[in-house]
Amino acid sequence: MMENTDSKRLLILKILSEDDQPLSSQIIKERLQERGTALSERTVRFHMLALDKAGLTEYKGKKGRYLTASGYREIARNQVYDRVGFLSSRIDELSYQMNFNWKKRTGTVLVNVSLVPLENSSVVYHLMAPVFESGLTMGQKVAVFCPGEKVGDVEIPEGYFGMGTVCSITLNGVFLHSGIPVTSVFGGLLEVSGSRPDRFAAIINYNGTSLDPLEIFISSGMTDCRGAAEAGHGLIGASFREIPASSLDEVTEIHQHLVEMGLGGILKVGYSGHSLLEIPVADGRIGIITAGGLNSISALVEADIPVRSKALSGLIEYDRLIMYTDLFEELGRTRS
Repeated sequence: MMENTDSKRLLILKILSEDDQPLSSQIIKERLQERGTALSERTVRFHMLALDKAGLTEYKGKKGRYLTASGYREIARNQVYDRVGFLSSRIDELSYQMNFNWKKRTGTVLVNVSLVPLENSSVVYHLMAPVFESGLTMGQKVAVFCPGEKVGDVEIPEGYFGMGTVCSITLNGVFLHSGIPVTSVFGGLLEVSGSRPDRFAAIINYNGTSLDPLEIFISSGMTDCRGAAEAGHGLIGASFREIPASSLDEVTEIHQHLVEMGLGGILKVGYSGHSLLEIPVADGRIGIITAGGLNSISALVEADIPVRSKALSGLIEYDRLIMYTDLFEELGRTRS
């Protein structure tokens, strides 16, 4: 890992992290220009060679370069923020667009989409089930997408199936449409000890990043969701939100109904003026820690299955979701 990765190289790493395929120096040059950084292709190659040498990128011949696990860790360590507030704004926008009615159990919810090779479909349920059973992920429902289907701007390619996991931002949408404002503060790695949330080991503020924190942590190999679910000790993705203190009773009631319909995700609640897992909560506010929607997918990545995920992918109808207990049978149909 580089001791002093300068801003241009960090921006190159960020550009590579946004794409699922290797990028050439020419494409990287164009992406840099779009962000207001003008470099010659020769200069870009110079920086790329330095990143290769540091083990942060790897050259794939004519296809270009891709980001290594060390590269993702470098992004997480330096918190590459080239578009301040981008993710925070997207969270607010998608929360507003969501129209799920928890009383009628109809409408749209927000999902993350993960691309999983069809050849791995037989083991997916067995790896994911313990995470769902432990309650360390967002709800207990998922959606399965076939090749050719499109969710948001993600299209499922041939040779893959799509796993739609409920994004924790769904809670924002539900509360918002109930008249309860929600402030999403940060996403982080939550240490679980004795099957209970213990402390945050790393955090990335939403109002300062264009990357989803959990995507970074998963790609960097920093999670241990299987350990947390199966042994009660590990690191999972989680987020920290705040709501008005006066809304606590209503939020508690709504969340109880969401749990009944497979959409619960709150792990811990803090009170006004008191810290929550060492995170201070302002007067007049309530702190909420929610489980990451991609935690069940982390179990696949930790088992060395080559999964590609995109958080906050798009909105789908609630009735498209199935209980995770039906996942084995549903995936069986993708193999037939």
